[in-house]
Amino acid sequence: MKTRTKPTPKLHHFWRLCLLGMACSATQANAIPINDEWDVGGALRVNYGWKDYDNDDSIEFELFRVDVNYQSDILYGSAQYRWYKDIDVIHHAYIGYNIDKQNKIQLGVTQVPFGLLPYNSHSFWFSANYYLGFEDDYDTGFHWIHDRGDWRWDVAYFISDEYADGTEFDRYSFDVATTAEAPYEEAGQVNLRGENIIKSGDATHKIGGSLQWQQLEYQPNTVGADPGEDIEGYAGAVHWQMDWQQWQTQLQYMRYHYDTPADKRIALSAFAFPFEIANEADVVTANIAKGFDVDWGPITHLNCYNDYSQIFVSGQGQADSIQNVTGCAITAGKFYSYVDWIAGNNMWFINGPGIGIDEGEQRWSSRLNVNIGFYF
Repeated sequence: MKTRTKPTPKLHHFWRLCLLGMACSATQANAIPINDEWDVGGALRVNYGWKDYDNDDSIEFELFRVDVNYQSDILYGSAQYRWYKDIDVIHHAYIGYNIDKQNKIQLGVTQVPFGLLPYNSHSFWFSANYYLGFEDDYDTGFHWIHDRGDWRWDVAYFISDEYADGTEFDRYSFDVATTAEAPYEEAGQVNLRGENIIKSGDATHKIGGSLQWQQLEYQPNTVGADPGEDIEGYAGAVHWQMDWQQWQTQLQYMRYHYDTPADKRIALSAFAFPFEIANEADVVTANIAKGFDVDWGPITHLNCYNDYSQIFVSGQGQADSIQNVTGCAITAGKFYSYVDWIAGNNMWFINGPGIGIDEGEQRWSSRLNVNIGFYF
């Protein structure tokens, strides 16, 4: 692992930027209300990254986003669009109808109900499930939610990914990609999810399970490609979350499988790049976090965590993948920042060729990532 004896000028510049950002406000940001039913908000984020496997540490623009929300007694809606450094993408865009106090429906590009919601993680980097398409995923379809307080049930059907195009790699959610080697596209998906909330003294437990079935259409995108067949994908998960005082613990086990014909791989894409994952795996996540109320000038709250993910695979051409993120989220008025140390072995986005695949020697790599966000 590379070490530094002193910060570089860029790093000095980063900490000046960080301290300036933390000192600008002392109240939590809210969206700007237009009237009783509409509000508009958004965010501007910059990012600093240092990698022990590359010499390209830098401070750069990461994101500008716009949020629009609508809420009346019966109807509601929400949309978010994001501009990154090199791409712009839709995050979500749906309309909703409150049937009654316990039931509502959503139609459009809405979150897929699978596993721990809203996130199976605490860090800027999410868990490994995000990169497999099973965390903070948004697709186009219909979502029914029944929430009576102690029980929540979700039933959803999605006709496609958010773009209905597997060759569109510029996207936020990780979806099945149409590539020359794996020419498939999402073409129908059913999700069922149930969760029970149990209170015991100061502790609140969430215990639940999820099922997902997918239809993937064969879409050869090269002239003279071999004929193929549509395939199916299956996934199931069980989860537990405990909130006690300012502690939070999350555990989840997931199993997924795609009926790929031969090479035991399938392609996903997001943020402009396709990559390969094992066609089946067991995935375990174990996270713990602790919140701290502080009075450090403009800083009012810290949430420190360790999020661990491991992907277990077996078979020729496959190898386990691991991701661990240790860090803190910092609240300072309208600024919300992450300081994360990410370590991974054979893991996409941390110097790995994909997820769960074997492309030769596996070794640990790590990176420091600091993200400063101004939310309005």
